[in-house]
Amino acid sequence: MTETHDGFHVHLSHVLPGSLSIDTAQTAGMQRLEAISNTTVGSKNLWMGETHVAPATGSGNHHHGVSETGIYVVSGRPEFVFLDESGEEPVERRVQTGPGHYIFVPPWVPHREENPDPEERAVVVIARTTQEAIVVNLPDLKWTGPQPGGSAER
Repeated sequence: MTETHDGFHVHLSHVLPGSLSIDTAQTAGMQRLEAISNTTVGSKNLWMGETHVAPATGSGNHHHGVSETGIYVVSGRPEFVFLDESGEEPVERRVQTGPGHYIFVPPWVPHREENPDPEERAVVVIARTTQEAIVVNLPDLKWTGPQPGGSAER
């Protein structure tokens, strides 16, 4: 008997904690681990993984290009830092989080993660709307996204 593959009856992929890959884009001060991607499970539109920030450490400034990023805080109390340029003068803002909190990072928004706790590492789960983990490391938190007229850099 021949088995028919109709595109709907396919298997699920199970990714175990010990099989996460560090072979993904990185930013100084943190470690990204890839769980779900085209490389790991054959996903077409989703990238998902973890980020670990050691105690008393902050990441470098970066953005994720066209990708929307959803973050779920698993452990620790990480702070997410961005530059608020809506007023007359740019102001660095901090979003303080804890376990169970969610953060949304829009496309192109420069930010960094900090872990002010001197003893506990911060662990977050990340989901992105692009297949691969787009990471653009930056010297500062100034906007580097699309500009009026189509330019991608300021």
